[in-house]
Amino acid sequence: MILSQIAWIDCLAFLLFLAPQLLLHVNTIELAICACKAIPHLRTTPLQTPLTHRNPLTTPLPVITLPTRLIHERYLTPRAHQSPFVQHATLFQDLVIRCVRYAFTSIPAPIGAVFFSRPVALPFLRFRMLRHGFLHSPIYWRAINRKGVQGLFLIHDETRRPDVVVYYCHGGGFSMGSSYFYLEFLFAWVSLLKDAGYANPALFALEYTLVPEATYPTQLQEALKGYKYCLSIAEDPSRICVSGDSAGATLVLSLLLCLSNYAGGMRDKLPGLAIPISPWAVILNPDHRNTASDYLDKDSLHLYGSQYIGTKARSDDPLVSPGSCKDLAWWRRASPTLGWFFVYGAEEVFAPDAKELVAVLKKGGIPVEVLEEKGWIHAWPVVKLFLCNGQEERQSGLRAMVQFMRERLEPGKDI
Repeated sequence: MILSQIAWIDCLAFLLFLAPQLLLHVNTIELAICACKAIPHLRTTPLQTPLTHRNPLTTPLPVITLPTRLIHERYLTPRAHQSPFVQHATLFQDLVIRCVRYAFTSIPAPIGAVFFSRPVALPFLRFRMLRHGFLHSPIYWRAINRKGVQGLFLIHDETRRPDVVVYYCHGGGFSMGSSYFYLEFLFAWVSLLKDAGYANPALFALEYTLVPEATYPTQLQEALKGYKYCLSIAEDPSRICVSGDSAGATLVLSLLLCLSNYAGGMRDKLPGLAIPISPWAVILNPDHRNTASDYLDKDSLHLYGSQYIGTKARSDDPLVSPGSCKDLAWWRRASPTLGWFFVYGAEEVFAPDAKELVAVLKKGGIPVEVLEEKGWIHAWPVVKLFLCNGQEERQSGLRAMVQFMRERLEPGKDI
C-alpha cells in the first residue's frame, strides 16, 4: 500500500488530530508560551544589515520571520546563492521543512513528542487511507507487547512464515518519535519488497523508551530484545535486514557492535544486511555544523544527545557513539554477513559523520555501498515519501534500498 503525497487537506487533518492531544498532554501555560513564540514565528530584532549580506541561519528578519525569510530566500535570492535544498524544493516542501526546522530548534521535546505519538499519527494515517479508498490496510499489522519488547509487526500474509524480515528503529533524537508515525513509510517498504519478488516480507518496528524517561543503555537493551524477537520469526539470521534512521540508525550500529561481542551465542546470529539511514554516528560531535538546507540543529542535538548518554556512560563509548569506534577488527566482527548500505543526504548535518564511518569500514576491507542524495537533507527516504509529488521521486529512496536487498538476498520460497 503506497498512498499519494501529502496534500493541504492532510495537513489540516493532522492539525485537527494534534490539537486535542496537545491540550491533553501538555501543561496549558507551557503550551501557550510555545504558541505565542510560534504564531507566526515572531521576531523583534531590527534589520541591521542589507538582505544581500545576511546569513539566513543566524540573523533573524524583523516581525514575521518565517514567511519573510521564505519569500526572500526563495524568490528574491539569485539561484546561485540559494541553498541546495531550496534550489530544487517545491514551495510546499520548502514551507514544511522550514516549519520542521523551527520546531526542532524552538519547540521543547515533550511537546514535539506529541506530534509523533500514536494518538496523532494513527488517526492521521487512517484519514489518509480513507481518502485513498482504503477502509483497512491490505498489509496485516499488529502491535507487539511481550517480554519487554514493544513495537509494530507488519507482514504480507500472517498465516505463513516470512522469507525476509526488516528490523527497523525509528528516529527522533531519542526524545520523540514512534513507530506509528513511520507506519505509512513501513507499509510502503513491505509493499515494495513484495513487488520485488519476496514471497512474504515482514517488518518489525521497535518502540523503545524515550529520554528523559530512560537513558543509555536502556534503549540498546530494548533494541537487543527486539532483534531476538526478529530471530524468533525469521527463517535464519541472514534473512534479517536491520535498519533505522537518525537515532534509530545509531541504535542499529550500536546493536551490531554489541552482538559481535555478545557472549550468549549471539555472535553467530548477525543479520544478513544493514541499511543505516542518516546515522547519528557520533552523539556529541564538536564538529557538527548547521547547514543552510537541513532542518537539524546542532545545539538541540547536543541537548538530546546529552540526555541519551545520561550520567553513567561516556560519550566516546563505541556502544553509545558507534562512529567513535576505530577498531577495524571489531567492525569486521560486527558487519552484517551480506553487506552494508548507507543512505544519507549530502546537505545534512550528519553527512560528515556518515562519510567518516564509511571510510573506517572501507579501511577495514569491509564492503560498503553508499547512496548520498545530492541536494537533500536528513532522513530523505522518509521525507521524500511524505513531501514529494511524483511516485517515482517519492519512492526513490525506498526503491534503492529494496534493490540493494534484492541484489544481496534472494527471495525465499513460499513457506
